[in-house]
Amino acid sequence: MNNPIIFSLLILITVGLNTLAQNLLKLGAGQNPLNIYLLGGICSYGLSTVFYVLVLGKLNLSVAYPLVIGLTIIFTMITGAVVLREKVLIGQWLGAGLMLSGIWAIASSKH
Repeated sequence: MNNPIIFSLLILITVGLNTLAQNLLKLGAGQNPLNIYLLGGICSYGLSTVFYVLVLGKLNLSVAYPLVIGLTIIFTMITGAVVLREKVLIGQWLGAGLMLSGIWAIASSKH
């Protein structure tokens, strides 16, 4: 798995599944404890964990964790605004931009 395209895809799949899980859990919150959204969110988290373990096999934890969690936060904020129609304030967008610059600095540093 030395192919950077495949490795980047693994990271994006992990982030995508984490983001999906967050959105499904939000949709299932406040409903019957056993609803399809909560079950889907839990399954999405389980799958994301499998992909995250693959990422950890090839990347230092000090890089993998901030990369995956930081991108998940940003993608979750975007999907919350677009899919769930949540209001995102200008300060939150500014914070997301600062996070992206930090993620870029971590990801681009030499190992």
